[in-house]
Amino acid sequence: MRRAVLRVLILGGTGEARELARAASEERGLDIVSSLAGRVANPRLPVGAVRVGGFGGVEGLRTWLRENAIDAVVDATHPFAAQVSAHAATAAAELDLPVLHLRRPEWVRRGGDLWTRVPDLAAAAAALSPRDHNVLLTIGRQGVGAFVGRTGHRFVIRSIDAPTVPLPPRSTLLLARGPFTFDEELVLMSRHRIDVLVTKNSGGEQTEAKIFAARTAGLPVIMIDRPPLPAGAVTVAEVAAAIDWLRAAAGHRVR
Repeated sequence: MRRAVLRVLILGGTGEARELARAASEERGLDIVSSLAGRVANPRLPVGAVRVGGFGGVEGLRTWLRENAIDAVVDATHPFAAQVSAHAATAAAELDLPVLHLRRPEWVRRGGDLWTRVPDLAAAAAALSPRDHNVLLTIGRQGVGAFVGRTGHRFVIRSIDAPTVPLPPRSTLLLARGPFTFDEELVLMSRHRIDVLVTKNSGGEQTEAKIFAARTAGLPVIMIDRPPLPAGAVTVAEVAAAIDWLRAAAGHRVR
């Protein structure tokens, strides 16, 4: 007999994951636990049950899903958390569990944008030109090591927590948590005489002000493309669509 409650693992760490956990907590028939990777020292916690830390690869995740009687998985991690997404897809498939990938829309190039699109961090570092003296990096702390060899540039590195990898020799580290306003981004770029912004195409409104500011200031942007999702991935872009998916998985009807 099918259980009355659908146990769901939300792989989180994003605003969308927190919004989903809140919305799901108001649904009858859903039992939610959110998982955070633990890479941020003081994360914003979602509503409901939370576990923190890695699973130990595909095998560890598969074991955890089985031991905790999980019925469905929602991957609502950062668009660049490719390994987590791949592990979720593999572990869920091995247990014959449904898995949904919740991904906010990408940013789209608009009139006035001066983007150079690159596939990864190494390509972003290689794309810097000699005239890019002052570089604003908003790529998270883990990718900073890709720029260590670019000794001819000065880097302004903004991240929530301090990087644990070596920094480029000429660096200014700014520890700050967004969202940031358009005016704040313009002031930052002017104060540090930024010549180019290097960022990931994370999408979403929370960090889009830097894109608007670069466009207004006429600054070039080296935009790192998202890694692909696992083959055959079922995806939605909105939390409401993810709730609909969970309702369907639980055998509910939209009220």
